[in-house]
Amino acid sequence: MRHKLLTLIILAGLSGSVFAETIHTTVNGMVCAFCATGIEKTFRKQPEVATVKVDLHTKLVTITTKPGQTLGDEKIKEVVTYSGYTMGKIVREK
Repeated sequence: MRHKLLTLIILAGLSGSVFAETIHTTVNGMVCAFCATGIEKTFRKQPEVATVKVDLHTKLVTITTKPGQTLGDEKIKEVVTYSGYTMGKIVREK
């Protein structure tokens, strides 16, 4: 019984690498709700993205990826630039 429990605990620990990633970036030039909605919609179209939250007042975009997936810095910059804005730094947390 202890052996099975120990095996279960080890497997649960190993599966930790499939957690989602949260990415924060600031978007310069975003000044209205229409801007925020445009950024949000463009990020939602990315297959790796699970959720997007845009805070217009702080100009912060928070992206959560799907478990086991990531969104590269170049792709984030491409999406922001495509939307007509420039971005600040990217901060990642797991």
